[in-house]
Amino acid sequence: MQKGAQFLKPPAKKGRWKIVVISLVLLYLYYIAFTMTDLSYRGSVLSPMTIFKRLFWDPFFMPEIHAKIPEYAYYMLESILIAYAGTLIAAVLAIPFGFLAARNISKVSTIGKWILNGIRAFPEIMLAIIFVAAVGIGPYAGVLAVGIHSIGMLGKLYSEVVESIDMKVLEALKANGANRIQVIWFGVIPQIIPQFSNYAMYRFEVDVRASTILGIVGAGGIGAPLLIASMQRNWEQVGMMLIIIIIVVTIIDAISGKIRSKIV
Repeated sequence: MQKGAQFLKPPAKKGRWKIVVISLVLLYLYYIAFTMTDLSYRGSVLSPMTIFKRLFWDPFFMPEIHAKIPEYAYYMLESILIAYAGTLIAAVLAIPFGFLAARNISKVSTIGKWILNGIRAFPEIMLAIIFVAAVGIGPYAGVLAVGIHSIGMLGKLYSEVVESIDMKVLEALKANGANRIQVIWFGVIPQIIPQFSNYAMYRFEVDVRASTILGIVGAGGIGAPLLIASMQRNWEQVGMMLIIIIIVVTIIDAISGKIRSKIV
């Protein structure tokens, strides 16, 4: 036997007892959760297949639903415009926040990151409720909700782009006598514009999806008629609106993906 050889000690009995106790406590908590929680629910008289048929099959064969397609298309267009306006506002206003939160540019980057984290903490639906109460029902509240929330996300992504720029380019410009504005214009902007554009377009795709539900709280778009139709159990109307949303979102994703691939 070699000198100084180390042997693995068997696990102590005390450690085994801890595992046993913790396991028993967890089992007891699961027992309480499953035995004392009311898991009953009110089911629908319709079967899932019947609802699915009314959602995605019957609307294609009902003239009264076809007559409502222009109305639903208008609401969907409103959702797209809400997303576009909100993303455009955020893409511009997030730039100073991105520089503020970048560690290699800003001396108070921690404060900038705290601000962006605070903005992102509020989901779009909560911001929409606040702005509906502040400015009234309509797409304007939806634009503000989408824009403010997107500032938090785009600002974070922008700051990461700024932190990844090649600092040697900036040092070379400074060594050749460039002032601060020239360094930013010729050294920083050419490196960040492609990524900024890419992230802004990707955020637009996300905001289109978000804007479709903001109408639930009165912030415009297709969310309000979708909620009303679902509450009335008019599954054919719900299905047609969902079909329109799926088609539009798919088209936007395809177009945006091609544009982003060319930018990057």
